[in-house]
Amino acid sequence: MFKKNLLKLREKMRQDNIDLAVITDDDSLYYFTGYQYFVHMEFGRPTILLVPKDDESTLITPLLDVFLVPEDAPVKKIETWNDGVGNEWREFLPKIIKQNINIACEKYKINAPVSIYLSELMNGKSMGDITPIINDIRVIKTDEELKIARHAGEVAMAMMEGAKKALGHNVPEYEIAIAQSQAGTRKAAELLKTHYPNNISMSPNIHFLPVMASGKDLPRTHHRPTTKLIKRGDPFFVCYCGSTNFHRFRLGFDRVFWIEEILDKDQIKAQEVAVKSQKAALDVLRPGVTAEEIHAAYADTIQSEGYPYPKYRCGRGTGFSVLEEPQLVSGNKTVIQTGMVLVVDGGSSTKDFRGQVGDSFIITKDGYEQITHHSKEIKDLII
Repeated sequence: MFKKNLLKLREKMRQDNIDLAVITDDDSLYYFTGYQYFVHMEFGRPTILLVPKDDESTLITPLLDVFLVPEDAPVKKIETWNDGVGNEWREFLPKIIKQNINIACEKYKINAPVSIYLSELMNGKSMGDITPIINDIRVIKTDEELKIARHAGEVAMAMMEGAKKALGHNVPEYEIAIAQSQAGTRKAAELLKTHYPNNISMSPNIHFLPVMASGKDLPRTHHRPTTKLIKRGDPFFVCYCGSTNFHRFRLGFDRVFWIEEILDKDQIKAQEVAVKSQKAALDVLRPGVTAEEIHAAYADTIQSEGYPYPKYRCGRGTGFSVLEEPQLVSGNKTVIQTGMVLVVDGGSSTKDFRGQVGDSFIITKDGYEQITHHSKEIKDLII
């Protein structure tokens, strides 16, 4: 998979006359090499992939992490550096920069220390942006990625079932987070052993700080679990955007539940509108439509029911990054294509409540394949 991805990048670079790509983003490094778990910039240690259009790629990485580079990584030249020794990672860049004319980096993702040093080496010449090319490559998933996406859906559903089993009166929010993480990790471990027996370095652990909220905190869209006790009658929101992270593949999957009963009956209508707006988007979802058409169907439905224009987009592309292209939002004219993986949401907002539903879908030649499943019926959302 990684070798094919790298070959696609080189082919696009030749078409666009880019001599050298400089890649530093963690997700992109994984996508093109399979290299992961390096400490990278949070410890001030850059890992850099240099991809010439007509020569072997070079991976520059700290010496302490070199044994994490997969044996089958499609990179022949691996250069290591050590803290405080010589000019560290900078030693390997001047020669290759001088050998190339048209150089591009991930303009809005490149690490600042690397960007500053490259600017010095470029002597005033500007670097291009390789990001649109990488986005274009990553937007259509390979068969291997789609296999992982489907399994990520199973992990997300296991997480939701784990959360539901833990939900109850006077249970603290953080306990729900622990329960869903454990359930997802066990499902991920099962899938890895069954379907990826040779990939022994991939961790099953669910480790992302999840989004969840209860009671009057639901309008706080990206609220995180706290020590707050959930109470009978409370709505409870769970979101797995980013936290699924199976085999590094992320999905979107959201539901609102209620604890034992629904005290505020206005919340029922708001949630039903959320479901209706997602359905409107799904009625449009298929190859050939634009991202903004999907968003328009969703937003028009919400407003037609008397709720304000939504605060957030209808959805987005997803994959080895939490956010990928296209974004399902007004003004995005990207044409939906077979092989994309999209999160499609529905929502509605009031002062004290936010209705929400979200699922992930693989775009097929005839429409879509849903890969996260849970009932949206109100009676099935009361725990």
